[in-house]
Amino acid sequence: MKHIAPYCPTRRAFLSDVGMGFTGLALGSMLAADPLSGEALAKTASRIAPKAKSVIWLFMVGGVSHMEGFDPKPALNKYAGKSLAETPVKDPFESPFVKKNFRPAGDVNQLRSFRQVILPMQIGYRNRGESGIEVSDWWPHVGECIDDIAVVRSMWTSDNNHTAQLQFHTGRHFSDGAFPTIGSWVHYGLGRLNDNLPQFIALGTPIKSSFGPQVHSANYLGRAHDGVHVDEKEPLPFGSPAGRISKQEQRLNAEMISRLNRLTAAEYPEDSALQARIKSYELAFRMQTSIPDIFDLRDETAKTLEAYGDGFGRQLLAARRFVQKGVRFVQVYHGTDDLDGAGGWDAHFFLKENHTKNCLAADKPIATLLKDLKQRGMLDETLVVWASEFGRTPGTEESNGRDHHPFGFSIWMAGGGIQGGITHGTTDELGMLADEDPHYVTDIHATILTQLGVDLHTMEVPGRKRLDFEFGRPIQEIIA
Repeated sequence: MKHIAPYCPTRRAFLSDVGMGFTGLALGSMLAADPLSGEALAKTASRIAPKAKSVIWLFMVGGVSHMEGFDPKPALNKYAGKSLAETPVKDPFESPFVKKNFRPAGDVNQLRSFRQVILPMQIGYRNRGESGIEVSDWWPHVGECIDDIAVVRSMWTSDNNHTAQLQFHTGRHFSDGAFPTIGSWVHYGLGRLNDNLPQFIALGTPIKSSFGPQVHSANYLGRAHDGVHVDEKEPLPFGSPAGRISKQEQRLNAEMISRLNRLTAAEYPEDSALQARIKSYELAFRMQTSIPDIFDLRDETAKTLEAYGDGFGRQLLAARRFVQKGVRFVQVYHGTDDLDGAGGWDAHFFLKENHTKNCLAADKPIATLLKDLKQRGMLDETLVVWASEFGRTPGTEESNGRDHHPFGFSIWMAGGGIQGGITHGTTDELGMLADEDPHYVTDIHATILTQLGVDLHTMEVPGRKRLDFEFGRPIQEIIA
């Protein structure tokens, strides 16, 4: 019988096997629950009665057309082929709203350079649900859930380029510098629901650009509050032990490391950083089994798997399972397979073909997620947010597509104490400007944090910034 040498891992492989390979990616997240992570963490925010425990944040990358989505505009057909000057909108760039909120040197002038000729609606729409809210025929399955959804039709943001993706997550213009994202604020302000998992997870591929990873970054809050990017094909770098080691061997290794660590800790009882890192490595070991289990779908029914489908649907199923296990904030990207760094929903040309394809991929899985959460009794405590960095222009760039449009667009929210079957705010009849009840993107952030039970006025970082955004206020009109 051939003699097989015992497995003798290198130091690096050994540490990776028991979880220490997490250092570069998830160590910060693990240290977040410990006050000894090098820099003093913020004081605990005052709490108010929460209506939600977790958030699933669905972000359509590239800019979804609101007029062919959740704010249909039949007047586009009436004025099709006419210039803006020949419509009731006239010159939107002279409106008080635009002059007050946009930077003439960049945002406005870039849009103004295009000749806007009104493009008719590219798809029909109908009244859906008992509420009768108008929803595009591109979103029939989400339309079936409209009675559980609050549509905000009067969003605006001030960045006209795709760096608006970052602005939607941070509330700050790209030129203002780096700021924490909404998921990081949630991570920062709330305690853990599950000690075996990170509290802020990003699913899907971030946009292929220099600012892409920043959309789930904590920036000045510290890496302890970054989102942990999880790839369903490889759930987490170092998230599984080396193939040559069994779970029993891994556990024995972890126990031995733990004993050695505690012997060292007894020798250096005043080393607070050592204590924190011991806790983080122990959590790393627990995460190695917890995160892969999320993607082990053998306990899901064939009916559930079929309803979600593959691709984006499988990511949404993972999002539900993460929330089910106590993750606070799950951020899911759609439309990041675009090679030019703009996003798959960016439809300057062939809008009809673009949105037909993307809605076909996103509509049913999103509706399945909402129905699944509701059927399991989870929607009441899970806040689902659907958003995109901006909308699309009523006019065309002399093509069959639409340009970037930050002046007025739609998002929607469901569950987590949000009223269903309502719309709030309006754009004008062409979908050009946020008209009634305009909301800057930080109003979404403030609404989320309020529903999670965080008092915005008390959450601060000593010597740095407050979360009391100058524009942010909860949208009380959609809160149940």
